[in-house]
Amino acid sequence: AIKWGRKMVAKLEGRCRELEAEIDAEQRRSGDAHKNLRKAERGIKEYTFRAEEDRKNSERMRDLVDKLQQQIRTYKKQIEEAEEIAAINLTKFRKAQMELTEACERADLNEQACAKFRARERSQSMARDY
Repeated sequence: AIKWGRKMVAKLEGRCRELEAEIDAEQRRSGDAHKNLRKAERGIKEYTFRAEEDRKNSERMRDLVDKLQQQIRTYKKQIEEAEEIAAINLTKFRKAQMELTEACERADLNEQACAKFRARERSQSMARDY
């Protein structure tokens, strides 16, 4: 019986060592799993942060695009107004140019008429002198 008891104690001690080895292995696996979990959580936080930054950047870009589109509309309106003013000024310039041309033509006709009148006056005054 003592022999059998010693065998049983040895067998139980062996089983204890096996269980302790399994516990150590399980603790290592658990530690690795916790390590991997923390790593995955850090990755998730990082991706969440990036996604939030991307969303903020996207919102900023959208605001900037809206602002630039409004600025483009303002510039287009200013261009249209400037084109209208330029068309009016061009019309006024052409009208003034035509009036100037007509005035120059009338001045030339008047100068010719005046020259004829002076020539006639001279010829009449010469005829009176003789």
